[in-house]
Amino acid sequence: MFELSATPLDVSALRASLMPRAEAGALVTFEGWVRNESEGRSVTALTYEAAEELCRSEAEKIFGEARAKYRICEVRVAHRVGTLQVGEVAVWVGVTAPHRDAAFGACRYVMDELKRRLPIWKKEHYTGEPSRWVGV
Repeated sequence: MFELSATPLDVSALRASLMPRAEAGALVTFEGWVRNESEGRSVTALTYEAAEELCRSEAEKIFGEARAKYRICEVRVAHRVGTLQVGEVAVWVGVTAPHRDAAFGACRYVMDELKRRLPIWKKEHYTGEPSRWVGV
């Protein structure tokens, strides 16, 4: 499942949504946080914008690829949109699998592909200089 959220992510609830699963022996999660520095600039906040339907359909493709490549039980992703402050969770990925190797591999694969393929745009806000869209 993939979701975009304009409100802070509840990582405890996201984790709980993947449990319990009798066939799962491992849960691997990734949390991407807003940090206070980027390329030597002091970051005060990030703004994310996304094309929701395109994100959802591409995420489902990525999940299918992860299932074909790794033996996993479930995968769930939540990504923030709007303006986030330093320390907030911007993205959360959770994968359950019978074994840890598959869970680790699938979690990394899903996160890497989301970052590469989803139409989500990030604007960095800096201390003492103009904001700018990153990677555009």
